[in-house]
Amino acid sequence: MNTDPIADFLTRIRNASAAGLKTVDIPGSNIKRAMTQILFDQGYILNYKFEEDNKQGTIKIALKYNMSTRVPAITKLQRASRPGLRKYSSAEEMPRVLNGLGIAIVSTSRGVITDKEARQQNVGGEVICYVY
Repeated sequence: MNTDPIADFLTRIRNASAAGLKTVDIPGSNIKRAMTQILFDQGYILNYKFEEDNKQGTIKIALKYNMSTRVPAITKLQRASRPGLRKYSSAEEMPRVLNGLGIAIVSTSRGVITDKEARQQNVGGEVICYVY
């Protein structure tokens, strides 16, 4: 049993990217689906597929690399809020990752969105992770 499924999600992507794998399979959940959609929309992964094969399903993610240098598109995935120490932020104090070059994934009352969208919608929430 995994006590922190979001950390498991981030670690699986981080490890597969470091190993140079083309795809990674991750057990599914609603928050992981939303985070995968954000990573795809922001251009950090090539593609994804939700497979409903068992009770919770599986997310198959195709990782993105630079064609010539084989450097991963995701250089760093960092967990911000964790079960022992939650990190909340208002819209005014929303963190900027690498001065706007990276993204922060935030869980708000309007769903899981990026830090830029949270500022535009003027909502705060729990900062889940930083991606750059």
